Amino acid sequence: MTGDDGGPAQGAESARPAEPTSRERTAHGSRTRTLILETALRLFQERGYDKTTMRAIAQEAGVSVGNAYYYFASKEHLIQGFYDRIATEHAAAVADVLATERDLAGRLRGVLLTWLDIAAPYHRFAAQFFKNAADPNSPLSPFSDASEGPREAAIALQRQVLAGADTKADPELAAALPRLLWLQQMGLVLYWVHDRSENCERSRRLVERTSPLVARAVAASRFRVLRPLVREVTDVLSEFVLPAAANAASRPATRKDKKHPPAEHD
Repeated sequence: MTGDDGGPAQGAESARPAEPTSRERTAHGSRTRTLILETALRLFQERGYDKTTMRAIAQEAGVSVGNAYYYFASKEHLIQGFYDRIATEHAAAVADVLATERDLAGRLRGVLLTWLDIAAPYHRFAAQFFKNAADPNSPLSPFSDASEGPREAAIALQRQVLAGADTKADPELAAALPRLLWLQQMGLVLYWVHDRSENCERSRRLVERTSPLVARAVAASRFRVLRPLVREVTDVLSEFVLPAAANAASRPATRKDKKHPPAEHD
């Protein structure tokens, strides 16, 4: 289209569609990623984790298989996305509790009950995830390298629980305590997976009963008469329960983030 002088007509440039901005591309990618993840969670619930393929997820989400693999390299990465979502929602939901509650038992109770609230919509198919996560060689294991992000986020949250409380632990136990509290939470998750009481009421009662006990144990750790016991407990934890943390700290950051080919072929 030209003007009277043979040049471009006035307004022709403005009629050309604008290239999407970096922010718009990021927002679109985030929406696509969320769509794929939510579609996968729905299909896991309807068909089961093992019977749901990446091709089926892509088809239901209305994207290409290649696009699905672009955002999630495998089904295992989809579950890691689920773990990340739970961790992010949990951290946001407990902010008020951590900002206002100083009693350690109250902080522990609030964090764990809030986790049960956040996880409640996924309880129906949690056992399907646990079946795979219980395999020590599975990347879905909460102790695996692939789960390091959400695991460390949960441990950092427990560190906040302790830091803002009016009860302080023995200094020799302080470094290991956030990870111990995370292990307590993992025990609750296991109980919750198998809980068939209405609205998982037994899991909530477990939190109510154990939170004061844990708080009292933390407070008692500072008594001089218990110092030898605290040291022994710390040594046992370092050798048998928490070796992964020490190994991770000493392991060089080599090719950990290197992409792997998709594990599934349809």
